[in-house]
Amino acid sequence: MNPVANRNDCPHRPPCPGCPRFGEADLDERTWARLREITREAGLPDPPIHQGAAGGHRHRARLAVRGKPQNPKIGLFQANSHRIVHIPHCSVHHPLINETSAEIREAIKESGVEPYADRPHRGVLRTLQLVVERSSNRIQVVLVGCGESPDVLGDLPGILERRLGDRLQGLFFNAQPERSNTILGPKMVRLMGEAAIRESLRGVQVFFPPGAFGQNHLPLFERAVDRIAELVPPNQTIAEYYCGVGSIGLSLLRDAKALRFNERSPDGLSGLELGLAERPDDERKRATILAGAASERLEGLVEADLVLVDPPRRGLDAPLTNALAESPPDRLIYLSCGLDSLVSDLRLLQQNRTLVLRGLEVFNFFPFTEHVETLVWLDRV
Repeated sequence: MNPVANRNDCPHRPPCPGCPRFGEADLDERTWARLREITREAGLPDPPIHQGAAGGHRHRARLAVRGKPQNPKIGLFQANSHRIVHIPHCSVHHPLINETSAEIREAIKESGVEPYADRPHRGVLRTLQLVVERSSNRIQVVLVGCGESPDVLGDLPGILERRLGDRLQGLFFNAQPERSNTILGPKMVRLMGEAAIRESLRGVQVFFPPGAFGQNHLPLFERAVDRIAELVPPNQTIAEYYCGVGSIGLSLLRDAKALRFNERSPDGLSGLELGLAERPDDERKRATILAGAASERLEGLVEADLVLVDPPRRGLDAPLTNALAESPPDRLIYLSCGLDSLVSDLRLLQQNRTLVLRGLEVFNFFPFTEHVETLVWLDRV
């Protein structure tokens, strides 16, 4: 393994579980062996690995809040527990995330707001979601509270707005009153600032409302978006499933004949609509939104030349997998964040021998862990 940092350089290990392979630049050996097995079976060379910066790469973080109002702790839970590890100097966080965590800690002390306690289900402030907007170097803050309205936070939002000042891009309250490990509840309230993070990907404006999914390693994700664009011929009818806010597909509209966006998340759809509103009229006319579960919007596959999928870790919905295997497009591009589900989906997609794996590349979105993002493409034969 190639060391990139001494294991003692992180003051939070142990017990922080966030970087189990801290200081190691290469991929986890078991993960690398599985990836090579996929390529060998397909008659392909060993896959290239795209790496980005390891230090300060996380532009998005969710951090638990526990402890006492006079001594709050902000960080991650130890493995298999609700014992929190306070991580004020995390080296993989963007510096603004660490700065904001420190300001929130002081705002908790000043306001007297009680951090949440799991066992008695008591307290107010449960979790923080912090997202950095690269172009402005400002931060979007979501305060997850154990209550139905922002009133439970008392003076905390106002104090935080004052402390962060121009660094604050948007401030939100999320209601999560349930005794649950689910981080975000369904109710999001904007308290001040802008409704969504704005990012430029391949020269296209992409919008991330606080409830929408977003990648944490944006510089490397942008490289993946560029690579996908290289695999898409011009003048194609494209169906993109699990499109989120359109962070991949919006830039493909420029050269596409038509593009059908599928997404089920209301927040993802909201961000997608904001992004489409920024595009020229001729591009918007070529776009169609298919809202709902991928398994329920299979009409998007009809006469599609190319299908692009970026599913959650569980992989493709079974009806979509079956439809792609039975009537494949000319090309299927699959960006996977779950290696187990990718292996399973590839087996099913190729079962009729009408789709063949043509390429595999690896993106190390999650440095110092065993997880990778895998880009594959299959062609019809």
